[in-house]
Amino acid sequence: MSTPHVLLGLLTPRAMHGYELKLVHDERLPGAKPLPFGQVYSTLGRLERDGMVAEAGHDRAGGPDRTAYQVTPEGRQALAAWLARVEPPAPHLSNVLLAKVVITLLVNDEAAARRQLAAQRAAHLARMRALTALKTAPNTPIAHVLAADLAISHLDADLRWMQSALDRVTELHQEVRS
Repeated sequence: MSTPHVLLGLLTPRAMHGYELKLVHDERLPGAKPLPFGQVYSTLGRLERDGMVAEAGHDRAGGPDRTAYQVTPEGRQALAAWLARVEPPAPHLSNVLLAKVVITLLVNDEAAARRQLAAQRAAHLARMRALTALKTAPNTPIAHVLAADLAISHLDADLRWMQSALDRVTELHQEVRS
């Protein structure tokens, strides 16, 4: 995810200050990693430096000065280009599940790898149940439903991979030990 572009998109409808922008980010992108306040402010600083946002005013609503920012024409162009660009599939696999299975087989045995996969499967299934409950609850916002659907799809793919790993753990053990 490109935090600068996401912030540009969130700022496009109206000017906001950093605190509000962080809250809108976390609300509009449920299931995404929450954005730290420091990252919001440092990203706004870079966007301002690069001419993508500009100050839109100051507010002191019961606290310190808050600077609101608005997207500039250059920021709108950069956002449009980012939105039009197709994201390439990840070129490299960086999955802790695979790494743990391989390392377990290097330092332990097949039984340990099977236990590890079984425990991970149980954790994935519990998370899927929680997400299903969330998305089927009455009045769940559609953004939360879609975020849950995406997470469930990823969990399902992991579960299918875990089954494949279980089916091949003996072969993998022989391969990593040779």
